[in-house]
Amino acid sequence: MTKQVKQSEWSEQWKLLQDDELFLFQDWILPNTLEDFKGKTVLECGCGGGQHTSFVAPVAQSITSVDLNTTDIAKERNKKFNNIEFVEEDIANMNLEKQFDIVFSIGVVHHTNSPDKTIQNMKRHVKPGGKMIVWVYSKEGNELVDKIVEPLRKRFLTKMSRPSLLTLSNIITALMYLPIYTIYLLPLKALPFYEYFQNFRKLSFYRNALNVFDKLNAPQVDFISKERIVSWFNPDEFKDISITPYKGVSWSGSGIKK
Repeated sequence: MTKQVKQSEWSEQWKLLQDDELFLFQDWILPNTLEDFKGKTVLECGCGGGQHTSFVAPVAQSITSVDLNTTDIAKERNKKFNNIEFVEEDIANMNLEKQFDIVFSIGVVHHTNSPDKTIQNMKRHVKPGGKMIVWVYSKEGNELVDKIVEPLRKRFLTKMSRPSLLTLSNIITALMYLPIYTIYLLPLKALPFYEYFQNFRKLSFYRNALNVFDKLNAPQVDFISKERIVSWFNPDEFKDISITPYKGVSWSGSGIKK
């Protein structure tokens, strides 16, 4: 497996856009809550634009936020906090030479060269009795994205400028409103992304366009099966394990390290 290299797509994304939807973060870490971070030493693996950092920093004792591409952006957006250390490093290969009460990664592991290696390295940074929390795209429920959107993205969109891609994302988002507010209001649960589009109706146009942009911008994605995420939280290594589907397109997983 090749070493992770910097990917300019991520820095361009978080320079263009900003996310502040707290309820999504709270959903993704369930059954954990922000209260669980209170007074804890925390390691964030893949901080992106620093949005999740800003949710955790007010309650944590300290937070170390690691990213290979965007620490400058995240640092600027969290400059009001004095308990954050930003580290520019590959989360699959970092060695911070310490362990943390909570190690978490939201929406990042599936974009790495090797999700399995990344998870193993995250585990090494969790204290015995500490907790690991991850949220990843699921293989289940994302067949259309995997088989149609991803091939089209790789063939046609990789050379497009990021501002142009954002314009395209805005157009696609606008076109999605008609079916999501008509057909998807009917009790037709067999429709693809039926659960997922419940969140679409809760979010602003800006945040929905960010979701579309994120799908079209990501340079790589590895959709994670239930079997795979279950293996990450092996009962020989973890207790109080929770693995739950979210809106039919992702997995939330957490456990306490033995």
